[in-house]
Parts: sequence; structure tokens; C-alpha cells
Amino acid sequence: MNKCITQTTDFLAESSALLLNNCKVVTPDGTTIFTPDGVSSYNALWLRDFSYMTEYAGESISNAEITGCIQFAIDHRREDGWMPDRVYEDGVTAYAAGVVGHPIGEANLDNTPFLVFTVHSLMARLDAEEFQKLFDKWEPYLQKGLEIIPLDENGLVYNDPQRPHSPYGFTDTVAKTGSLYMESLLYWRACLHMSEMSQSPKKKEKYLQRCHAVEAAIHLLYHPASHAFYAATGDCAQIDIWGMAYMLYINFPCLEEYRNDILHFLKANYDKYVMHGQIRHLPDGEYWNRLLIEILPEEYQNGAYWATASGWVIWCLSHIDIPLAAKTLYDVVSYFQKEGSFECINTDYQKLSSFVVSTTNVFGCVKRLKNDQAFWDAYEKIEIGE
Repeated sequence: MNKCITQTTDFLAESSALLLNNCKVVTPDGTTIFTPDGVSSYNALWLRDFSYMTEYAGESISNAEITGCIQFAIDHRREDGWMPDRVYEDGVTAYAAGVVGHPIGEANLDNTPFLVFTVHSLMARLDAEEFQKLFDKWEPYLQKGLEIIPLDENGLVYNDPQRPHSPYGFTDTVAKTGSLYMESLLYWRACLHMSEMSQSPKKKEKYLQRCHAVEAAIHLLYHPASHAFYAATGDCAQIDIWGMAYMLYINFPCLEEYRNDILHFLKANYDKYVMHGQIRHLPDGEYWNRLLIEILPEEYQNGAYWATASGWVIWCLSHIDIPLAAKTLYDVVSYFQKEGSFECINTDYQKLSSFVVSTTNVFGCVKRLKNDQAFWDAYEKIEIGE
């Protein structure tokens, strides 16, 4: 392993471990929960943030801690089976974005999918018998949580424009309506994971049927004139940069035409969505055309740049432009080293320091690219100034 790989990997590993240690909170019942940041701004267990932490930097979290957080979330499910958006230290639970008691939409559409991802991460860490005992206990609740997510007639996740749910949590202020892109990818992946974890042939087949429905219908979100996927078919029918990068990162079985279009879009439009190696939701100069609450342009989810999605984009670019992918990693790591790990940034704008998944999600990509010698050769050239 050459020096630049070691230094970069060690920096991200150590930073991830430190951030994860600093975001721990122990509840009155003794459960250790992990909050999204190390400064107690978001002082609760958010299911999606914890899922990213476990998937991308799980070596810094124990099996007992993961199991405890899963059980803590399931124990605080809603009476109808909807999983939490977040659970606070004292057990107060919210199912949608916004202040507790004042949600900014119906319950988040991604709560159960991200909990499923966490359970799936745990499966790879436990012996089969130990995991199966836990999954058999949890499966009915996970199954119910997926079944109550609204779908359109084609099997894509659907959001009613009259009573919109808060959607994917990193766009939870955005009123995407109609058939949804990122949320359908998350649902597809959750169903795929459930098919892998379930021991029931009948249930396996049911989960896979839902996967196949999404695979067959995802083209409805594709916009031929833009050669890109849109976030939704109703409100916010706009190019979804995060969704496209995530689609390839999770190995969604899309047509080669779509894969090529995504890669070429990410390369050709690079300067329109990247700042310091961090990623905008929409191309530069565009803002969501419907929000659940007011967010100023160029701030937060309406124009700021996030490292949450940097790893996905870096991995995608490594398949079409290795030097550009290496530059993106170099830029985001340099920013972390000089400025810190923020929730999101922009020109003269930094929101919330010590934000955990900004670093862990980049770390996950670096581990995936660990053996890509061409990538690291390009990275090394940047480091030495060639």
C-alpha cells in the first residue's frame, strides 16, 4: 500500500472514529445512541444517519451498540407500524422532519428503509444463528414498516401533492411529489435486503417482486432531453444529482444507456454541482420548486454543498474520469483537514461542525476504492503537484 493511500485512509478512519465517539449519548435505559453530530445540535438517534455510520464506518461501532440502536428504534415505532425519523435520549419520538409536535409533512418515507439497511449491515457481522434469532424477532416490524409506504400503480414510492410526506431525510424540507426517484431507490434496496435476510421463500419472493417492479418502472423518472433522472414526476421534477450517483453506487440494475448517461452527466456538469469536493442536490443556479418550509437559496437543502454524497460521486467518476475522481477526493479531504467536517457548506457559509456522516460516507468510498491502483496513482500525482 503506497503512502498516499495509507495517509488518506488513516485520516478518514481516525476522523470517523473520533466523530463517532463524540456523538454517543447513553439513554436512561442504558442504550448507547449515536447522534448526527458531536456538538449536540441534533440530539437524537436519526435512523438514516446511523445507517450511514454503520455501513460506511461500522468498525468503530460495536455489535451490541448496533443491536441496541435497532431495538431502540423498533421499540419506538408508531402504532400503525411506521418507524421513527428519530428518537431522543428521553424516548420522545418524531416520525417526520421538523420540530417535535410540529412536523413539516407526513412521516418521512425513508425511515424503515434505512433501518433495514442497518439490520443488513449487522447480518454481515454476526454468525448466522445469532443474527437469525434477532431478525426473526424484528422482521414483522420491518415488513410492516415497508408495507405502509405509499406506492404508485407501478410500484414506485409515491408522494401525494395534497398531503406530502417528508421524503428522503437529506431532502426532508423538499416537497417532492408524484412518483419519487431517490425514495424508490431506497425502497428497492430495502426490499432486496429483506429478500436476502428472510428465511421464508414466500416472503423472499414478495420482496423480490417489489424490487422487480421498481426496476421496470424507474424509467418513468428519466428525462431524455436532459439525459438525466428527475427527483419526482410532480412537484420538483428536477435533475437529482444525489439520486443518480446513489443509483450507481448501490448497483441498481439499470440499463447501460442510463448508466452511461449518469456517468457522462456527472463528468460534463462537474463544475455545476461540486464545491471543495462536496455535492449540491441540484445543478448550480437551480432551487427546489416546492419546499415544505422556507429555505433560503444557496443554503442547507436548497443550494448548499454536502459531503454526504461525495463518496457516491467519487466512485461514479472513477468509472469515467479517474483524475477527476481523485481530485474530488483530494479536495474534500483537504477541506476536512483545514476546516472540519460540516453538515453542508457554500461560499462564506458553513452549517454545523462535527457532522459525522460527511466524513464516514467519504471513508466508505475510500475503502471501496482501496485496491484501485489507477485511482491512487492519479491521487498521488495531485498530492505531489504533478
